[in-house]
Amino acid sequence: MKTLLLTNEYPPNIYGGAGIHVQYLARELAKLVPTEVRCFGEQWSDGSPIVRGAGWDRSGYTAPERLHSVLGALQRCLEFNTRAIDADIVHLHTWYSHFGGILAKFNHGIPMVLTVHSLEPLRPWKREQLGGGYDFTLWLEKTAIEMADAVVAVSRETRADILRLFDLPEERVHVIYNGIDPDEYRPTRNSDRLHSYGVDPDRPYVLFVGRITRQKGIVHLVNAIRHLRPGTQVVLCAGAPDTPEIAAEMREAVDRARAAHSGPVVWIDQMLDTETKIIVYSGAAVFCCPSIYEPFGIINLEAMACEIPVVGSAVGGLKEVILDGETGLLVPLDQQSESPFEPVDPEKFAADLAAALNRVLDDPETARRMGSAGRQRVLDHFSWAEIARETVELYEKVLS
Repeated sequence: MKTLLLTNEYPPNIYGGAGIHVQYLARELAKLVPTEVRCFGEQWSDGSPIVRGAGWDRSGYTAPERLHSVLGALQRCLEFNTRAIDADIVHLHTWYSHFGGILAKFNHGIPMVLTVHSLEPLRPWKREQLGGGYDFTLWLEKTAIEMADAVVAVSRETRADILRLFDLPEERVHVIYNGIDPDEYRPTRNSDRLHSYGVDPDRPYVLFVGRITRQKGIVHLVNAIRHLRPGTQVVLCAGAPDTPEIAAEMREAVDRARAAHSGPVVWIDQMLDTETKIIVYSGAAVFCCPSIYEPFGIINLEAMACEIPVVGSAVGGLKEVILDGETGLLVPLDQQSESPFEPVDPEKFAADLAAALNRVLDDPETARRMGSAGRQRVLDHFSWAEIARETVELYEKVLS
């Protein structure tokens, strides 16, 4: 049996959790079955897995800028299919790859598996980024999910969302969690590296790692800074803003936070390489994941593997990753509707985030115990090798 993974992100072009998922899943799948990856970018490798990248020339585009990523995705999905496909099954990751999988399913008669990393109906802020292209992604995702031979949800909450939003039988939707490599993600100290990014390794710090997007709730964390205990250091590893508007909103929020807070607020406005990211995780006193929508939240596993307690909003898959009071704290998030737009009371959410962070900062012994429990939870439940084995079992079930 050979599997073909279709994806937007793949090393070295990774900016989110879905890309990390495909990177490690492909590595482990290749140990079990022949595996090929077709991805966006110029990557090309005849190793294991085989990797075939699809470039993007938009020099001739005259369509509105906000539609370029949608049109580029379709262009590369077509390129995925101009090469011969000899796989027995095609496995899709994120809406960017869905059209490519549909073509492969129809043209080659092979089953299609689709992993849901997030759902477009639950990300209405994407309209800011894509304009009318957002309506197209809604249609494309719905079409692909409902025609897939199997759908993988990365958490039980995501499975419930899929069954609520789409028309497909329950038995077609399976839960397989994200994972982590605990041999790679482990406590790693390097004061010089922290200094090079403006971080004081001798002062406890609250850490955020992620993209600047409404989904990740980073602005709510920045607004919580003024409620933190005086002198607390905050480190924001935040880049790749969805839109110029949210980038400007982030800058204004950070400026206000710095003016209102007595401790340093360090903003590293770039996506860090894995080695540096592990060092930054390992030096933190507490990690914060303030997402307003989070199907799983792989960054929390990364922090937990580095023995750092996690404070996260009580949404989606975070409730299945973080054990409240044991590996960290969950902060309730009252929302305006079933769809996660914004908190009903953003000021209260910011204050509640700060209160939870202060609880961890004020009790180093409990923080240490939570960090240790978090790493053990990673070791017990979130191995990529196990996730690859479950994925192959699903392939076999679909093919039979």
